[in-house]
Amino acid sequence: MLLFAVDLIVFVCLLAQFAIAGYFLYLIYWLWELPPDQAAEASLPGDLPRVLIQIPVYNEPLVVERAVTTAGALVWPRDRLTIQLLDDSNDLTSDIAVHAVARLRREGIDAHHVRRSDRSGFKAGALAAGLELDDAPYVAVFDADFVPPPDWLRRAMAAMLANPRAAFVQTRIEWGNGDSNWLTRAQRLMQDAHFAVEQDVRARRGVPFQFNGTGGIWRRAAVEEAGGWSHDTLSEDLDLVLRTYLKGWTGVFLMEPHVVGELPQKVDEFGVQQSRWSKGFVQVARKLLGPIWNADWSTEAKFTTTVALGQQLIFPLLAVGIVGLFISILGHGKLLGLFRFGLWLWLIGMLAVLLGMTWGAYRRLQRGDLMRYLVTAASVPALIVYLAFVNTASIVGAGLGKKTEFKRTPKTGI
Repeated sequence: MLLFAVDLIVFVCLLAQFAIAGYFLYLIYWLWELPPDQAAEASLPGDLPRVLIQIPVYNEPLVVERAVTTAGALVWPRDRLTIQLLDDSNDLTSDIAVHAVARLRREGIDAHHVRRSDRSGFKAGALAAGLELDDAPYVAVFDADFVPPPDWLRRAMAAMLANPRAAFVQTRIEWGNGDSNWLTRAQRLMQDAHFAVEQDVRARRGVPFQFNGTGGIWRRAAVEEAGGWSHDTLSEDLDLVLRTYLKGWTGVFLMEPHVVGELPQKVDEFGVQQSRWSKGFVQVARKLLGPIWNADWSTEAKFTTTVALGQQLIFPLLAVGIVGLFISILGHGKLLGLFRFGLWLWLIGMLAVLLGMTWGAYRRLQRGDLMRYLVTAASVPALIVYLAFVNTASIVGAGLGKKTEFKRTPKTGI
C-alpha cells in the first residue's frame, strides 16, 4: 500500500508538470503564430503631465549614487519631474545618498531623500509612503541597480498616454553583467525567454502579464482604484498588477526602450532571489485565485494566469517526483513501464519547452551563434534541478501561509 502511494505521487507529479509545460507550449505556439508587431511608436502630446520617479533602496552603497544620477538625466520638463530616493538603509548608503540628492537639487531638479523610521512593508511600504508625499498622476519605479537611457521616460510615457486604460507600462530588461560567467549567461537566457516570449506574447494576446518591479510606469488612478501597494506578499508588483486587471485596467509591454540591470553572480545569491520570487508567486496565488476565477475574464485569461501563478510549483513537483521515483525503483526492483513511458514524454516535453522558449528569444535578441546558445542552454536544466531542491521548502511554507522577510539580492554595480 505504501509503495502504491509513492507511485501515485510520482504519477501526479508528472501530470502536473505536463500541465505547466502546456502553458509554455501555448506561449511558444503564439510566439510563432502572432504577426510581427509593426505598430508605430507612440508620440507625446504637447502638454506633458507631472511624473514622479521612485527609487527604493536598502543598503546598496555601490549603486545608489548611479541610480540617482541616471534618474536625474532622464529627459522630461524639470518643472514636471520629481525624484524620490526611498531610502530604508542602515549603512553608509544613506551618507552617499544625501550628497547624490543634493547634487540634483543644485542642478534644479526636484529631488528628495525620503527616510522612514522603520522598514515596515519593505519595498511596498516604501513605495506607498512615497506616494503619500506627492500627487503626481504617473509614477516610474526603478530598483537601485537599474539604469535607464535618457530617452526612456519620454518613450515609455508616450505609450502610457496613448493607452488610457493602461494601469502600467513595463519595459524589457537587459543585463549589464549577462556575459560575466556561466551562471549569468544561463540567467540571461531564462530572462530573455521571460521578456521576449512570455511577457510579449501575453501582452499581445490581451491576457494579464507581469509588472517586474522595476523599469516601468504606473498610472496613479489605477493604483488607487486597486487599493494601493500591499505588503502581504513578497511579490507586491504582481499582486498590484492582478488587482488592477480585476478592476478592468490593462497593461502595455515594450521591447524598447529597455533598462539595464544586474543579475546575481553567485549560485547562493541566485537561490535567495529565486526563493523570494517563488514564495511571492505562491502568496499571490493564495490571495487572488478566487477573485480571478470569479472575474469577468475570458477563459484563456483565467487559465493562463492560474498556470503562470502556479508555475513555481514545478520546483517541489520536480523534487518530490525525483525522490519518489527513486523509492519506486528501489521498491519494485525496476522502473515501471508506465513511468518509463512517462519519462520519455517528460523528456520530449521539457526539451520542447526549453528550446522553444529560449531559442526564440535568443534569436530575436541576437545573442550569438548556435554553438554558444547550445552551451548556455545545456546549463539551464541543472539550475532548474538546483532550484527544485533549494526552493521546495520555502514554496510549501508559502503555500501554508508562512510569512518571511524580504531578503534583498546584493548588488555590485558591475
